[in-house]
Amino acid sequence: MTLKTFLLGACSALAFAGMASAETLTIATVNNGDMIRMQKLTDDFKKKNPGIDLEWVTLEENVLRQKVTTDIATKGGQYDVLTIGTYEVPIWAKQGWLLPLDNLGKDYDADDLLPAIRSGLTADGKLYAAPFYGESSMVMYRKDLFDAAGLKMPDAPTWDFIADAAKKITNKDKEIYGICLRGKAGWGENMAFLTAMSNSFGARWFDEQWKPQFDQPEWKDTLNFYVNLMKEAGPPGASSNGFNENLALFQTGKCGMWIDATVAASFVSNPKESTVADKVGFALAPDKGLGKRGNWLWAWNLAIPAGSQKVEAAEKFVAWATSKDYTNLVAEKDGWLNAPPGTRSSLYASADYQKAAPFAKMTLDSINSADPTKPTVKPVPYVGVQFVAIPEFQGIGTAVGQQFSAALAGQVSVDQALQSAQQLTTREMTKAGYIK
Repeated sequence: MTLKTFLLGACSALAFAGMASAETLTIATVNNGDMIRMQKLTDDFKKKNPGIDLEWVTLEENVLRQKVTTDIATKGGQYDVLTIGTYEVPIWAKQGWLLPLDNLGKDYDADDLLPAIRSGLTADGKLYAAPFYGESSMVMYRKDLFDAAGLKMPDAPTWDFIADAAKKITNKDKEIYGICLRGKAGWGENMAFLTAMSNSFGARWFDEQWKPQFDQPEWKDTLNFYVNLMKEAGPPGASSNGFNENLALFQTGKCGMWIDATVAASFVSNPKESTVADKVGFALAPDKGLGKRGNWLWAWNLAIPAGSQKVEAAEKFVAWATSKDYTNLVAEKDGWLNAPPGTRSSLYASADYQKAAPFAKMTLDSINSADPTKPTVKPVPYVGVQFVAIPEFQGIGTAVGQQFSAALAGQVSVDQALQSAQQLTTREMTKAGYIK
């Protein structure tokens, strides 16, 4: 063997060893704007972690939930990092499906996480998911349409005011609809909105004995109000609209009001993405005068499934994507307006962020006012504002959401939808042993 052949062989072997040592993390995430932005910024992560490659599986919200839940419950091992919501974290941690995030690095500063958000991701004193962005919900509205109609939006509106204003600013000939609300079926789609709304109407999913409450007048009031409002002042095809569809409608000037996640505030205020960016105002989610507003509490979080073979690399990615440095990276590349909101106290203490984001205080107030332990007017046996933190809720919530979406589409009456919701929820809760 010549020296040249030996050296070439040695170099090839070293290159192969280097390739073999590189790890590829498969990350399952939702197709929301903040996650899409994160994917575009991962060159920063790769520079700091040259031995780690990233493979993305980006899915629509309902599909993501289904695939991730199936994979983790069957120990499929398809994903190294999961994007999951506040609902799943304590349930999956209790099942032993998630790893505690004990090694996010000395600079991570978990104490900077907002207490309301952090508490929902903690079990037995340990953090089981790191929040990528947190949110409540609020009213986003067109100030120009309100001015033209002689209306003034209160900081804390009532549902009656919202309904009246929606009708007054609707102009169907110009394809301007007074209000856009979620109608797409799903426990985290239309039922997130409707559950939070129902709290302010005095409704609840279950009484203290876990008996479903869809046969009570508060739910009938909620659903009638919602369906009638959307018929009079909502866009056509509303039963197919979720977060992303309504965002697109609002950004293109077709919605006078939109009640949805506070995280949307930066998208509707961004002149690069929104045709009405300079015309948007914000208000707290509405109430009915019963002491509860119709706002929720949620975070999209990054978690590591138990049994992962790439824990150290996954921890590095989770720490990078949810760190203060990542917030600063977004601010540097895309401006402070687009910094992922609702997770860190330091963001809301930043003068730069407060200046760029007129919705900052409203967002923080909305997050802090949501109480998962007392979500409704009447006592309940569950935790969760826009969901019920029990494993059975995914299936039940989606089935009820299908009934309510059908009522919005006019396929069934409100009474029929509520009757079906009562029957199916009673059946499933009895089967699961909650109702004796």
